[in-house]
Amino acid sequence: MAGGRSRNAVIGAAFSAILLVGCSAQEQPGTGPGGVPIENYTAEQIFERGEFEMERSDAERAAYYFGEVERLYPYSDWAKRALIMQAYSYHRAKDYENSRSAAQRYIDFYPSDEDAAYAQYLLALSYYDQIEEVGRDQGLTFQALQALRTVIERYPDSEYARSSILKFDLAFDHLAAKEMEIGRYYLKRENYGAAISRFRVVVEDFQTTTHTAEALHRLVEAYLSLGLVEEAQSAGAILGYNYRGTQWYQDSYKLLTGRGLELEAAGDSWLAQVYRQMIKGQWI
Repeated sequence: MAGGRSRNAVIGAAFSAILLVGCSAQEQPGTGPGGVPIENYTAEQIFERGEFEMERSDAERAAYYFGEVERLYPYSDWAKRALIMQAYSYHRAKDYENSRSAAQRYIDFYPSDEDAAYAQYLLALSYYDQIEEVGRDQGLTFQALQALRTVIERYPDSEYARSSILKFDLAFDHLAAKEMEIGRYYLKRENYGAAISRFRVVVEDFQTTTHTAEALHRLVEAYLSLGLVEEAQSAGAILGYNYRGTQWYQDSYKLLTGRGLELEAAGDSWLAQVYRQMIKGQWI
């Protein structure tokens, strides 16, 4: 062709134009616009259509095109780029299972690639973003914690590490909130033994969360209800040592002093041991 582009280049440009402006509603699985087989397009053209769909906020459709790049051109550089975009697109579409699957494939295939940290982060988000109300099953929360920890430990210098730390803390707090909800349920129904077991988990395993002070106060309530005075005093002593400025301390103080009791570690209960460890600058 005189003065410029070859016939193949013109055909390629034409395909790209059709692919980008075609109506999605006319397409069937395995085809592009107008029923043209998707195999007729290059990896780059299909990838560009995926980007086009993302710009139109059709994340599900975008994921389809990025998946086609991976399927048709599995050993190309475009396939690697399409795989991470596929994970991102599925996540945008709230298809967390497929997002997780694509992210895991990226980690397996390209563990040393610069986008591996982002793939691991997307994998973690596929669990984290499903954490909803406190009353829901906590299995996803545990999986989110594990995946977020992987980001933090494996990619500590990445831009995703700090965000993962913040989300890890929130997910950890979420687990403690679940224990508190169940404990309060048992306490309200005067099932004090079951309630104490839940509040103890918070004090021993989730002491860095925002729920520890309330858990200690609830232990004061539960132990007093059972007539276990020394345990109640020890819980109050821990509140006074670490959480004196909270309303939970004020409430426990009123409960204990109203019965003529001091907020002090007494006896040799698990709470008294916790208190003595704190005095030594330790925690369980």
